[in-house]
Amino acid sequence: GRVCQAIGEPFETPFAGLTHLSPTAERVANADASELVACGILRSRALSIVELARAVCVGGLELRPGLDTKRILGELKRLPGVGEWTAQYIAMRALGWPDAFPHTDLGIRRAMGENDPRRILEVAESWRPWRAYATMHLWRSLEATK
Repeated sequence: GRVCQAIGEPFETPFAGLTHLSPTAERVANADASELVACGILRSRALSIVELARAVCVGGLELRPGLDTKRILGELKRLPGVGEWTAQYIAMRALGWPDAFPHTDLGIRRAMGENDPRRILEVAESWRPWRAYATMHLWRSLEATK
């Protein structure tokens, strides 16, 4: 919400809480990282967010379902600050890849009762090609235990 307020496009609606459209990739790509830092985002993350937006806008990185997921994962991980977890999360959300699996995620580790990432991958192997769905179930299981 803070990012939307800071760099999103103002938009008039009859709803008091709905005042801005989410910023476009172009707007984020042209933002100064300090604008995101002012929203409470760590500087290193702010720089990564801006670089990701620039890769989409001027670097030809496409984030949509149906593309070569392995290629895109590689492109994502070459961006500063984007590691395996972030690349897998983007593959799950933006690419709609049903086998994405951010196996180092704290919620997954808690839900599975396992801290060893290699063991988590071993267990999840039998869930292929639907590990993104398993991820959602694991995250939801944590909500049920609250």
